[in-house]
Amino acid sequence: MDWLGPEEWQAVALSLRVSLWATLASLPFGLLCAFALARWSFPGKQLLNGLVHLPLILPPVVTGYLLLLTFGTRGPLGAPLNAIGITFAFRWTGAALAAAIMAFPLMVRAIRLSVEAVDPKLEQAAATLGASRLRIFVTVTLPLILPGVVAGAVLAFAKAMGEFGATITFVSNIPGQTQTIPSAIYAFLQVPGKEDAALKLVSVSVAVAMLALLLSEYVSRAVARRVGGG
Repeated sequence: MDWLGPEEWQAVALSLRVSLWATLASLPFGLLCAFALARWSFPGKQLLNGLVHLPLILPPVVTGYLLLLTFGTRGPLGAPLNAIGITFAFRWTGAALAAAIMAFPLMVRAIRLSVEAVDPKLEQAAATLGASRLRIFVTVTLPLILPGVVAGAVLAFAKAMGEFGATITFVSNIPGQTQTIPSAIYAFLQVPGKEDAALKLVSVSVAVAMLALLLSEYVSRAVARRVGGG
């Protein structure tokens, strides 16, 4: 327990908190977007697809600045939310929002691929037996896409753990409040003699990322075996 000091543990704990909330809060929206892009036809579908993947293309700093303009205390969404006691700018909740947006494309893509792998005839067969859409989703579709949902959530969590540019632009780098692992590494590297602390956090970050990738690979193979009937 003494391997990491109080500052490092604080950054690790905050990163886990931010990443967990970012993943859980974005999961319902990720499912909805994945289904919309995989199954539905509607005007503006390509626009939605572009918006979902925009965080992968834009520089993270630009995404963070746009979040600051939108959800800042004087922003079009930030002002009314702040009036009812919900603040994102320069708070850990803002770090979670930034991480969720940056990780959202990875989550949607993983779930979308899983949805597209499901044979619609299975759902149609359930419909002919009188099952409602909700029942079909719960008993047929969800079990089939669950590995993809888990893979998307894991990838989103890992991405959220490593998010830096959008987070530091939107919520700054306040120790104990918005300083996540990447922000703490950056801060330690600016102080002579703090290289060891930065290296420890780098080790934690690498370990979490590798674990997430291994878990995602395992789940992806489970999807392939299920689709292939193995």
